[in-house]
Amino acid sequence: MKKIAIIGGGISGLSAAYTLEKARLAGSLLEYRLFEASPRLGGVLLTEHVEGCVVEAGPDSFLTEKSWAVDFCREIGLGDQLITSNDSKRKTYIYLQGQLIPIPDGLAFMVPTKIWPIALSPLFSLNTKMRMAREWFSPSAQNGEHAGEPNDESVADFITRHYGREMVDRLADPLLSGVYGGSASQLSVQAVLPRFVEMEAKFGSLGKGMIAARKKPAGISARPVFTSLRGGMQQMADAVAEKIPLSSLRTNTLIDSLHSEGGQWTISTNGESERFDAVILAVPAHAAACLVQTLSSDLAEKLREIPYSSSVTVAMGFDQTRLASLPTGFGFLVPRSEGKHIMAVTFVHQKFSGRAPANMGLLRCFLSDTHNDQLLALNEDAIKKIVREELRQILGLDAEPLFTRIFKWKNAMAQYTVGYARRMEKIQRLAAQLPSFALAGNAYYGIGIPDCIRSGQNAAQQVLTALSR
Repeated sequence: MKKIAIIGGGISGLSAAYTLEKARLAGSLLEYRLFEASPRLGGVLLTEHVEGCVVEAGPDSFLTEKSWAVDFCREIGLGDQLITSNDSKRKTYIYLQGQLIPIPDGLAFMVPTKIWPIALSPLFSLNTKMRMAREWFSPSAQNGEHAGEPNDESVADFITRHYGREMVDRLADPLLSGVYGGSASQLSVQAVLPRFVEMEAKFGSLGKGMIAARKKPAGISARPVFTSLRGGMQQMADAVAEKIPLSSLRTNTLIDSLHSEGGQWTISTNGESERFDAVILAVPAHAAACLVQTLSSDLAEKLREIPYSSSVTVAMGFDQTRLASLPTGFGFLVPRSEGKHIMAVTFVHQKFSGRAPANMGLLRCFLSDTHNDQLLALNEDAIKKIVREELRQILGLDAEPLFTRIFKWKNAMAQYTVGYARRMEKIQRLAAQLPSFALAGNAYYGIGIPDCIRSGQNAAQQVLTALSR
């Protein structure tokens, strides 16, 4: 009988546990324990139901095109709970110089694919529009270097080479801030936008590459961009937890130390020790670094090199009549140059059906410490005051919210900075030197929910394979 420990009860750790449970039910001679320091499982998958509204504390959805999450939900019995975004209303705005300007049609994640909508848009200056036109004739790849790292550069440098700095400031940086909570000047283009790097290598022009990539066989229609769950994203974590025996779950359990000797692992918690044949670390990289420090100082050093950002989400419910002037769409993004604390606002009741009663509207605001390094130190009253004032400035919204929920996430979002690929290669090599050991989480090969699910599944398979040898 093999014993496996999973440290971390977010969706990465839960998907690893579910994979092991499937193997156990299929006849594998194994048992496992999942250790979570907090009282609840699910990590950032946290949903509250307030006055009939579905309020997401963390991510509100996942990308439909990454099928691992949809497949996983169906496998755990949530197929009938899947809902998709209202893409007939899918319009996103950029707040620029006191106005909400829609991102024009023909922009595929900052890559121009149509001439007239972009030519007529006030979002870009004439000079940037000329750069977009010239980019179409880029003859070949223009690989850059950054900080001595060949073949990798920041997203900002990459986009600037193609379209100019204004495209970075007004579109690329706000878009990526909304996804990663980081800065385009720090994020690795190889890690964050690998398809763009491939397009540049093959076509020279990103516009040509995007049009070629978007060609679909006849009869295949586009899928909705976002998928969520009817009762909120926490449904996923709850459904997985129900599939795992209670005897395998240890919440409120902080790991004191982790040791390896003779091919076996010893985990100490609350003064007690337990031995295991394999370990999966599904915690943030900085927490993993602390646990492996005495086992591999080199691995710990590389894990600590992965930076994280902190964020705050603020959900506010309003009487629908107070939102009469709200534009149709999913929400808006705010460039750093506008000097606001708010980075993005989602019009939740327009993005997904059933998120609020018919007489209410739900706004969800996103703030990051990359805009304000003192953000997490602010109390809830101060944060609410900031958000209400900026919603008044941007939307003209003076109404008192019917409710406000504020959620702080400290060091929750891994940053895929320049040099990411080399860093991951070293981490992988060093981790492989530890017996029956695997890493999982949003710091490795993808930050979204589907990526985390796949990360946990792969980690479980990795230790199962190692133990079968």
